[in-house]
Amino acid sequence: MPKEIITSASSPTTGFTDKSTPSPLAQGIKWGQMLFVSGQGPLNPETKEVVSDDIQVQTRQTLTNLQGVLAAAGATFANVVNMRVCLRDTADFPKFNEAFAEFMQGEKVTRTCIGGTPHRKGVNVEIDCIAMFD
Repeated sequence: MPKEIITSASSPTTGFTDKSTPSPLAQGIKWGQMLFVSGQGPLNPETKEVVSDDIQVQTRQTLTNLQGVLAAAGATFANVVNMRVCLRDTADFPKFNEAFAEFMQGEKVTRTCIGGTPHRKGVNVEIDCIAMFD
């Protein structure tokens, strides 16, 4: 079975620090009943600029961008089974988690959250996910 490339016009495609360079990545790939969504960050889909310094604003934008890719594949957060989160500063975790919980509105997923350095200056959170279909 071939993989299906998923593209959302409402979410940015990233992959390079230089926003003018075409990305070698797919926003998502559907393989059978599984959907793998590339890491999304707090970028405005039109300008590809970081939306804010505030971790809660960044978290909401990152999840909105993920939601756009999920929607392009016919999925929602109800289909998501796993998320991986990278925070530039682990001290942001409480505020990140608060915004995450508010955005997810009770939807449960498994999640790993680590500290690290996202590839682009100003990006303080990056999230990818795996979703399943019936």
